[in-house]
Amino acid sequence: MLNRLSTGKSWYKHFQYEEGRDKPGDVRNIMLVVATLIASVTFQAGVNPPGGVWQDNDNGHHAGRAIYASQSAAYYVFLISNTFALSASILVIISLTHRFPFHFEIIIATVSMIVTYGSAIFSVTPDESVRFRYVIAAASVPFILRCLIQLFNIVFKKE
Repeated sequence: MLNRLSTGKSWYKHFQYEEGRDKPGDVRNIMLVVATLIASVTFQAGVNPPGGVWQDNDNGHHAGRAIYASQSAAYYVFLISNTFALSASILVIISLTHRFPFHFEIIIATVSMIVTYGSAIFSVTPDESVRFRYVIAAASVPFILRCLIQLFNIVFKKE
């Protein structure tokens, strides 16, 4: 076993998902842990943006605004990517907990988390409402893609 794992390719292949070997419940649990970690990291990064927030109202900046936002293009790349990752991880969490006990409560908690995230990023981002459309679009893309995939599977279902 150790000799097989010593080469990079065999090591990588050994830890990949294998349908006959891995139990679906175990895979679901691992995916839930990974999605939860991604949601936690992206939520925290959105609420406390890189570089922090200004503490004073000097030199043309306002207290409570993201320091990183002074580099507008880079900040919006970060914000859109972070929002996309948060939204995708929340979709995975909701999908994997479907038909679980307390699923409704999980949905309430995740929707509340999205609202909290949105209010936090809106409070630390300078007033540029046009670009918020991109953030909202990034948040909705994973859900739209999942709906399109489901629709495609229904329409072209193999019988």
